[in-house]
Amino acid sequence: MSAIGSSRTSAEIASQPAVWRQAAASLPRQASALPRRGERVAVVGCGTSWFMAQSYAVLRETGGHGETDAFAASEFPVGRRYDRVLAITRSGTTTEVLDLLHRLKGTVATGAVTADPDTPVMRAADAVAVLDFADEESVVQTRFATANLALLRAHLESENALPAGVLPLDDVVRDAERAVSEPLDAAVPGAEQFTFLGTGWTCGLALEAALKMREAAGAWTEAYPAMEYRHGPISITGPGRVTWAFGRLPEGLAGDVDRVGGTLVADSTGVAGSLDPLADLIRAQRLAVVCAEARGHDPDRPRNLTRSVVLEDGRA
Repeated sequence: MSAIGSSRTSAEIASQPAVWRQAAASLPRQASALPRRGERVAVVGCGTSWFMAQSYAVLRETGGHGETDAFAASEFPVGRRYDRVLAITRSGTTTEVLDLLHRLKGTVATGAVTADPDTPVMRAADAVAVLDFADEESVVQTRFATANLALLRAHLESENALPAGVLPLDDVVRDAERAVSEPLDAAVPGAEQFTFLGTGWTCGLALEAALKMREAAGAWTEAYPAMEYRHGPISITGPGRVTWAFGRLPEGLAGDVDRVGGTLVADSTGVAGSLDPLADLIRAQRLAVVCAEARGHDPDRPRNLTRSVVLEDGRA
């Protein structure tokens, strides 16, 4: 199955290795918006940005950079003490994010990461990292989200705060180049159901992979922490259904998938989890496009979605 499709979304997916390099190179001019070592930090976003916030929160705290929580912007616990709040917003116009930043103004240091320097978030946050080179024409987020996590990983790496076992970004980019080009298992796109699993910082990636499949392809997808799989979710697995893990599987889980007749996704080495999990997310993005096109959907124009959720004044 070809690595690159004809859609705009496919082209943006394929650009990610180069975009991640650019994100890392931009770190010196972005650092003022990012958390300092030892700060107690909350990271907020909506949709995909919230899932990237979850992954970063675990990476930062596990790496010893500081206590870190992640929230959907609408669910932020106003009144809880933080040294800094970091917002992720591709459009810079998302209502819930802007409302929260305005509410926090003057009470806590705020930063943001955005793709568009000509949007309200530039005034709403104290400092803003702009990844305009990672912006997208597609409604469905791919490269902006992953460029965020690449930047944040590069920042942790620069401060010797990557958790044990997490690859430096140069290695991640090499894995991403492989993820862009290696064939997908031809049997996987025809599955009727997909379960994505993660552990620690990769739980956010599992949630994001499931979201991409829903957004682009309207597919039946679920996502869970890997150790929760046996506590109910395995009941949905069977012939014609896929289990995809980001990172190494917990011991015995591959056998459990096989026992119930499910298909466990592996890369070209034949081993699930041999790619860096962020690079493996590229393969899941590609799968979403393939499934969308097979079902007659246009991945560049997903049903019921817009680039940014901007709510009217006076909403409930």
